[in-house]
Formats: sequence, C-alpha cells, structure tokens
Amino acid sequence: MNRKLIRTTLADVKARREAAHQPNRTNDRGNGGPPRGGMPSPRPTQQPSSIQVRKRQPPPAETHAEIYYYKKQIDAHTPMVLVLQDGEEIEGTIEWYDRGALKINRRSAPNLLILKRNIKYIFKAEERVSPDRVEDPEPHVVES
Repeated sequence: MNRKLIRTTLADVKARREAAHQPNRTNDRGNGGPPRGGMPSPRPTQQPSSIQVRKRQPPPAETHAEIYYYKKQIDAHTPMVLVLQDGEEIEGTIEWYDRGALKINRRSAPNLLILKRNIKYIFKAEERVSPDRVEDPEPHVVES
C-alpha cells in the first residue's frame, strides 16, 4: 500500500491566520450599515482545516485493576497480609470484597470484616521477608 502523508505548510497556516483576523469587507459597503434587503449578513463559513485538533480525553475514573486483583486472589485462595494504618498485620485469605470493605478468613482466629480505609497496604504472605532470612545480593567467594 502506498499512503501519502498530507501536511500543511507554514505559509498555509499563516494565510489562514491572517484571513481569520481580517474583518469581512464584503458586507461593509463603505457606510457600516446593513446590506441591502435589511437582513443581517450570514456568518462567513470557514474552510475545514486539514489539521483537526482533538481534545485529550481524561483517563477513566475506574480502571477495575483493584477488582481484578481481588478476584484473582479470591479464586486462588492466596494467603494475604493486610497491614493496617496502625501497623497491625492481619493474615488470611480474602473471601469477598465490596466498595468499602474486605472479608478476611483466618485459620486460627475469627474471620474479620475490615474497612478499606483502615488498610495501609496488602501483599501476598509468601512475599514476606522474615528478619532471620536476609538475602545477600552477592555470593561470598572464599579464596585460598
């Protein structure tokens, strides 16, 4: 396929700008009065420009990423850790969610209904790093 890109030149843009800024002289008739017939003059029609300016659409208010994440964790029964605003950690699986709360099932403790506004962040329990397990970025090499 052979497609041709059409671009306006700087001269075209300047000519359109000047034409838009100049008053319409055909209706002046020299005395400033209305044209013959007593009817007001029709508005000058502008030529459609080859450059169409589109307003940028704002991003959607709801991306559904949170809903997708909760659904994925519920279906997989993934053990999660919820860190509350005061620092308390609650471990369990998410049974269900709604706009403002999560229901957490725990094995050795009662189930909880936690309001989302009290949650600081959530992560998977398997990603927890214990204080005694420190990962070394570089292996130690002993030379003899």
